[in-house]
Amino acid sequence: MFRPFESDDEKANQEYCLREYGVKPRPNWITTEFGGQRIEMVLKRFGSNIIFSNGLQDPWSGGGVLKNISSSIIALVTIKAGAHHTDLRAATKDDPEWLKQQRRQEVAIIEKWISEYYSDLEQEEQAKRYFEFGF
Repeated sequence: MFRPFESDDEKANQEYCLREYGVKPRPNWITTEFGGQRIEMVLKRFGSNIIFSNGLQDPWSGGGVLKNISSSIIALVTIKAGAHHTDLRAATKDDPEWLKQQRRQEVAIIEKWISEYYSDLEQEEQAKRYFEFGF
């Protein structure tokens, strides 16, 4: 969208952008706004039940989550023909086998999470009954 800067002088580059486009570049905005300096650490501490679906066709896939962070923060990396949203499109008769398999994998992961939730809920209810009534 924008041509590369001709200089390494940050102040001059900011003045150029302000003059030409009416905005000042904020190169650290994304990490200030959303974190991201150590996304793996942040997600490991505060995240769960996330599937990162990344396609190697995406030009930004190198900056995506391409490996599992934990047992419930999972990276599914599609083959070169895939993109990060391909699996979310409606299924068609022409879908390649790798895409059908990825969707089945995503469904299995989500079903496991739901099953774990209900199992945890039942255990909590049993513990509550035990402490309230002694059985």
